[in-house]
Amino acid sequence: MDSLAVNVLDATSVISTFGLIGILAIIFAETGLLVGFFFPGDSMLFLAGVAASSSAEKVVGTTLPLTWLLIGAPLCAIAGAQLGHLIGTKAGPKMFNKPNSKLFKKEYVEKAEHYFEKFGPAKAVVLARFIPIVRTFLNPVAGVLEMPARKFFVWNVVGGVVWTVGIILAGYFLGDAIGDSIDKYLLPGIAVIVVISLLPIIIEVFRERRAKKRGDGPSADRAEEPVAQNSN
Repeated sequence: MDSLAVNVLDATSVISTFGLIGILAIIFAETGLLVGFFFPGDSMLFLAGVAASSSAEKVVGTTLPLTWLLIGAPLCAIAGAQLGHLIGTKAGPKMFNKPNSKLFKKEYVEKAEHYFEKFGPAKAVVLARFIPIVRTFLNPVAGVLEMPARKFFVWNVVGGVVWTVGIILAGYFLGDAIGDSIDKYLLPGIAVIVVISLLPIIIEVFRERRAKKRGDGPSADRAEEPVAQNSN
């Protein structure tokens, strides 16, 4: 396949064309560069796991080394997020003071800020890994909002490992378990991964709403705070 014609929005195309290097590069770009938010991170990690299983040749036409996936993907996810935090720290608020364009929307930043304020810095850094777009913009937002580098690093490692290793292993075990029937279950499997990845956010929102109904002061106040800020 001509690598110049590869569709970077299609996880299967990227994996079959560029292999392990392509996966790691996109994971780094999606988490570290503001222009990487449109890359298919979740589906790519899942298919990468399948590509390391016994169903590899049938699905993507190539086999990937599971060990290097489990080492490289977390490292690139962590390194990318650290770069994003560093950019936010160095550039400050001015990096987001630009007009909307095809690649930049203020709503992306506002969404990242919302999660940062709603769940608190540590939890937001972990949960953001499972939310497309937010996982790209929350890292520089954390830098702009002056989240301490050491604290960010600790939770960045936790989130990066859970996100990458969890989804890769899910794809790997599904590929091994289903074998020749992988084509029938691949899309439903990806859908399940997406739903599961959103569960932490759903659970947190449910907890916040339940706390608000009970009238728990601090929790209710934190839930309202970002809404009030975004309305100004």
